[in-house]
Amino acid sequence: MQLAPLFPIFYRILQPSFPNCLWMGNPHSKAIALTFDDGPHPQHTPEVLAVLDQYKITASFFWLGVCVNRSPAVAKAVSDRGHWIGLHGYDHRSFPMLSQNELKQSLEKTQVAIYNACNLQPEQVRDVRPPNGLFTPTTLKLFLEWNYRPVMWSVVPEDWVRPGVNTVVKRVMQQVKNGSLIVLHDGVCGGQDVAATIKILIPQLLQQGYEFVTVDALWQRSEGTGKR
Repeated sequence: MQLAPLFPIFYRILQPSFPNCLWMGNPHSKAIALTFDDGPHPQHTPEVLAVLDQYKITASFFWLGVCVNRSPAVAKAVSDRGHWIGLHGYDHRSFPMLSQNELKQSLEKTQVAIYNACNLQPEQVRDVRPPNGLFTPTTLKLFLEWNYRPVMWSVVPEDWVRPGVNTVVKRVMQQVKNGSLIVLHDGVCGGQDVAATIKILIPQLLQQGYEFVTVDALWQRSEGTGKR
């Protein structure tokens, strides 16, 4: 069973319960964030970059440390273009299943991988999106103690199960609104379709007057519900 219809419900339940997370930006601004999880990937990520370059769009990428180590040149190409970089854990293990030390090591190892590939200092890479969106209050407490910023989502079209490009585009267009934080994937799961998806999606969103900004810009523009 596909979970896509349930994600808007999850969002409405979780967002007010965890206000220290970034779930979306300013609801009074047409600024939205396009984000990509699970990369960098040697094939899918460059394809995404080509589309972003074409439309002069700035996006945000939440990386797995193991993938950065495998494709450092791709990681550098993303960073060099000014896209925002965040953490997705070292190897996609669920954060609630990790011990406190394992979680800290997962994040720090990913920061080291990003520093080695992109020369970004750890304090420049402190946005964290948990794999599969799974977290606990303890997880969030540790993020705040360690000076990380938890980033979630408001539009999840479940592209990783590959329901088809047109289905993913339709789901996003049905859910997008001011301040939306959209999650797509450029990794092993779902990355095969992502460039084709955004090639259709971006012009449709531009036509509706949306401005693409980074996750960092959403933090800055949010009105307290997602900003600390």
